[in-house]
Amino acid sequence: MSVLIQEKSPEELSNILNDTDFCNLIQDIINNETVQQMKKYRQHYNTSTYDHCLEVAYISYKICKKFNLDYKSMARAAMLHDLFLYDWRKSQRDIEIEGLHAFVHPKIALNNALKIFVLNDKEKDIIAKHMWPVTLFHFPKYKESFVIVLVDKYCALHESFEHYKNLIFK
Repeated sequence: MSVLIQEKSPEELSNILNDTDFCNLIQDIINNETVQQMKKYRQHYNTSTYDHCLEVAYISYKICKKFNLDYKSMARAAMLHDLFLYDWRKSQRDIEIEGLHAFVHPKIALNNALKIFVLNDKEKDIIAKHMWPVTLFHFPKYKESFVIVLVDKYCALHESFEHYKNLIFK
């Protein structure tokens, strides 16, 4: 059964796209052909991996900017944090990964990102550690890495809530 992946509406994207500082930071990333492929994969319910990463990147960027953290590294790394390019709902054998998705996808995303972009140490840590505490022994090294841990979970819950809200009230 095929599931429709809905991209964010123009209204939902307006805050993000109207923030020229944010868009300038990630322009090369969002225009990259490989990153664009994230639009083909579902993240949570009907949200594409691309839209999920864009929302996580924007919220994380705003938080880091507010608290004088490295918002540049955050925006760029958060846009790449789920660059795994497969349907994680399929079996491990079908997608040819070694281990459960929740545990291995940060490393896969980091390796994919490193094939395309030059990343600083903080960006690498943000991508690699975004699933903590699930990845118990991969403890975040930077404050920004803790920010993405929280924002990623918040966005996943928000996407789930929106899905069920639409099922109930439509």
